Formats: sequence, C-alpha cells, structure tokens
Amino acid sequence: MTDITRVGVVGCGLMGSGIAEVCALASKNVLVVETTQDAADAGLQRLRASLTRAHAKGKIESVDQPLSHIQVVTDLEALADRDLVIEAIVEAEDVKTELFGSLDRIVTSPDAILASNTSSIPIMKLAVATSRPTQVLGIHFFNPVPVLSLVELVPSLMTAPETTKKARNFVRHDLGKHPIDCQDRAGFVVNALLIPFILSAIRMLESGFATAADIDEGLVRGAAHPQGPLALADLIGLDTTKAVAESLYQEFKEPLYAAPPLLARMVEAGLLGRKTGRGFYTY
Repeated sequence: MTDITRVGVVGCGLMGSGIAEVCALASKNVLVVETTQDAADAGLQRLRASLTRAHAKGKIESVDQPLSHIQVVTDLEALADRDLVIEAIVEAEDVKTELFGSLDRIVTSPDAILASNTSSIPIMKLAVATSRPTQVLGIHFFNPVPVLSLVELVPSLMTAPETTKKARNFVRHDLGKHPIDCQDRAGFVVNALLIPFILSAIRMLESGFATAADIDEGLVRGAAHPQGPLALADLIGLDTTKAVAESLYQEFKEPLYAAPPLLARMVEAGLLGRKTGRGFYTY
C-alpha cells in the first residue's frame, strides 16, 4: 500500500465514476467533484448501480461499504486536502488545461500528484498549466474501469521519477491494476493502435464495402476479437473517438488518423453510441 489515502476525482461520468469505484474498493477516502447537483446525483446513482451489479455477481461483499468511502460534491475547492487528484472530464484540451490551473491553486499538499485520465492529449500541455509539472502525469484507465485491468502511466518530460514510481505503486498495489509505461505522445500505446483500426472500419462502412454488422462479425469470428470495431466505437463514444482521432492527427499529421466524414456527421447529429442510445447500432 502507498501513503495515498485521500483521492480526488473530477468528473463522475462513465470514467470518473469507475475510477472512484475502484479507489473506494481499495478503501481510499474518495471525493468526487461534478459541475452541478443534478450531475452529482446522477454520478452517485451510476456508482450505486455499478456496485449493485458487482454485488449481484458475487464480486464484492457489500454495496454500502465502498459507497461509505465516497462523497460526491459540486465544489472544486473541496479537493484542497487530496494526496492525488485524477481528472476525468470532457476530452477537450482547453477545458482540461483550465482545470489543471485551478487544481494547482486549490490542492495544498506540496507532494500531491495531479493526474489526467486523458486518452490522447499530451501530458506536457497539462503540466505546464501548473507550477508543479514534476508532479503531473497521465493515469489512463479503460472503460469499464472496474473490469479492465490495464492502466497507462504517462509521464511528461518534466515528471519526476518519484512521481511515476508513486503512481505505479498506487495503481499496482493499491488498486490491483496492471500499469504499463507510455511515452508522452498523443494516443499513448492503446489508442495510437486502436483508433486507426476503428477509423478504418468506419471508412469501410462509409464506402459501402460491407455492413456494420458484417464488419464487426468478421473481426469477432475471423480474428477472435471480443467485439467488432464499430460496436467498440459505440461503447467508447463516437464523440470521444473523434476527439482522440483529432488529437492524433494534430500531432502526427498522418492520414490514417483523420476522422472520416461519416464519424463527424454522426457526432454533429448527436448519435454518440451507447450513451445516447444510437450510434452505428441502436440500443
């Protein structure tokens, strides 16, 4: 176990609630911040529903015990005493940068770690928004957080080795996850490989090469994938998929990273996948 006992999470959507859940299951004191009371209430309901499912499957002994470690509030200033704060808000560089500037002002401990769950934005861009870039890094979880074991650790050029070591120990020993080390490049390891694959499937659908069902069935039955790339995009969220693609394209300028027009139109239409009930499939 590490000396990280007080964890802050900013955002209580799918990723933020999942991060809060695994931290609470590790008996950490977890404070989650949302923008409005309605969002906070919805986040708490999401947490309770996830824990209830885990209890029904026999994975945890109690729902109330981990919930007792979590508080969801709307005041960012409440994070002042945290040992670690993990940001899990919208995948937008300007919004994240502004948040890190605020966290730098609010979090008082000189040893506190400020981390981002970003899936694509270079960590250096967030680190330089603070006065403590040596204590900023990426801690990137995967959805659904309580189920998937992988966590990408992404130090920037300025991150102190001790910060990365402390984060690695927290992920491995406190949370029981499997950390891998990544260079601070857009997309890190998983998304730099995964997003071009998903975009290729979208282009295949867009060109009329095959139907969505046949593309996905081909990868599931022909390549032993647990689900097809279009169904996976729906799970990730088409807005998030597009945002990661744009971040990758901005950094590398490779055509394989460019978002296809079909993806852009679907996002504009609000067809974002599972979270809106319709994407490449209807839910």
